[in-house]
Amino acid sequence: MMAGFGQGTRRHPGSRGRTWSWNRPDSATLGIIGTICAIAGFFVLGIILGPVAVVCGWLAMGRSWAGANRSVPALVALVLGAIDTLLAVIWLAGAATWGNGVF
Repeated sequence: MMAGFGQGTRRHPGSRGRTWSWNRPDSATLGIIGTICAIAGFFVLGIILGPVAVVCGWLAMGRSWAGANRSVPALVALVLGAIDTLLAVIWLAGAATWGNGVF
């Protein structure tokens, strides 16, 4: 006997046994991506890549400060991303003064 449209076993194909972990990168990948963004942010686009590194590091640490499951790349991404963002903001504030010819 054949199942009709919208009835039978094909209503939600592939949903059994999936935990949706294939949609998002794991914490090690996020830590490495954040570290690469933080290092690249020291050379170009620090105001953009710094916050990206902070967010990637925060997500890689599991959105928590506590716990022993912190990976080294996640912590490096978080710290370097914060330094990178701070330096970019200081540089932009210094470039926006009257004496530097921006205005």
